[in-house]
Amino acid sequence: MKRPELLVPAGTFEKMKYAFAYGADAVYAGIPRFSLRARENDFTLQTIEQALDYARGRNKRLYLTMNIFPHNNKIPSFVEMLNYVAGLKPDGLIMADPGMILVAREKHPELPIHLSTQANTVNWQSVRFWKQLGVKRIILSRELRLEEIEEIRQHVPDIELETFVHGAICIAYSGRCLLSNYFNHRDANQGTCTNACRWEYKVYSEPAQFEEERDVLLPAREEHYYLEEADRPGQLMPIDEDEHGTYIMNAKDLSTIHILDKLVKAGLDSLKVEGRTKSIYYVSVITRAYRQALDFVLKGQPVPQEILQEVYAVANRGYVTGFLERNPLEKGQNYESGHSANQTRLFCGIVKAWDDARGLATIAVRNRFVKGDELELISPQKTLRFKVTDIVTLEDESVTVAHGGGKDVKIPLPGKPEPFMLLRKVVKQEEPILL
Repeated sequence: MKRPELLVPAGTFEKMKYAFAYGADAVYAGIPRFSLRARENDFTLQTIEQALDYARGRNKRLYLTMNIFPHNNKIPSFVEMLNYVAGLKPDGLIMADPGMILVAREKHPELPIHLSTQANTVNWQSVRFWKQLGVKRIILSRELRLEEIEEIRQHVPDIELETFVHGAICIAYSGRCLLSNYFNHRDANQGTCTNACRWEYKVYSEPAQFEEERDVLLPAREEHYYLEEADRPGQLMPIDEDEHGTYIMNAKDLSTIHILDKLVKAGLDSLKVEGRTKSIYYVSVITRAYRQALDFVLKGQPVPQEILQEVYAVANRGYVTGFLERNPLEKGQNYESGHSANQTRLFCGIVKAWDDARGLATIAVRNRFVKGDELELISPQKTLRFKVTDIVTLEDESVTVAHGGGKDVKIPLPGKPEPFMLLRKVVKQEEPILL
């Protein structure tokens, strides 16, 4: 079988390092101001150059993202940035706007263009069109079934195809959502989405229910269901909704780790993980899980259950396979909570340094743990459980608690740590795969 690329998000330079260490073949990072994560992008032009050098030095690939749909007043600055980026010679440039792609092909024909999922490519004729325009890779729409992907591959065998395999799913058609613009005047396709679909909402069956709870009197309103967003008290929006609860637009997350064999057989060139705003822990754990699972699939072997379970070691809203196998309908929505209810592990810290003489590791604490806790030390290749026998401050004071987000601490480890090691705690015992 063809060996597809494992493509992982790089929201920062440090996350990129962990992604490569934990098994990614390639990463994607946003160009400041011109990608769909413009407000959550720590990369600068200088660090992008450094990141490209880092990737090349490890025989890895880095794709850059300029996939907004610019309005007229952004075209000059977009083209100026495009000229600069072309000079960096990235492994690919992810774009969506047809006009900007035309500019790129005219000015920089050597630049590999990857068509963003924002372009909503859902059929093989569209793939043919973009191929004739010189696009190297198509990042397919997330609304496609496996059979449709296979058909596209059969009709257009000589172009690279990429699809998302893990991460958040848009409530609208691949990012074309008006909620963010409506609430905050922040345009999703300009890179400034507020993710309003994931906010907390409360449903009132009639105005009288709201008046009684808040001890207020509202202007006369017709009998209807009303929606109130948590940070906009008193602003009631009429809706039609049933008894399922308040998170009415909260899509479950995508996970395909248990059907990777089908994706490989479909002839995909790249399997993409979503999440440039997620933590180092998320990037590391999900990358390792998909790397290991993919390696088993390519050997023709079943993926062990403990690897499949790793997708539950990070925060999630419940998992579905999106539209790849079937339309998930109501099973694709989490009506009960905006937070993870089935997460089995909690990220506790990053191993920063090692004092060989004292056998102590310096830990950048991310979540609280205490003396006596059983933790897991994870690396790109293995997971090791151990008990915390001591916690020492940087001032060499012995304490019983390492507070989340607080000062660094030192703890003994069962052996000298490897690079890129992380700490986590079991918070829920494993359950059968719910996918």
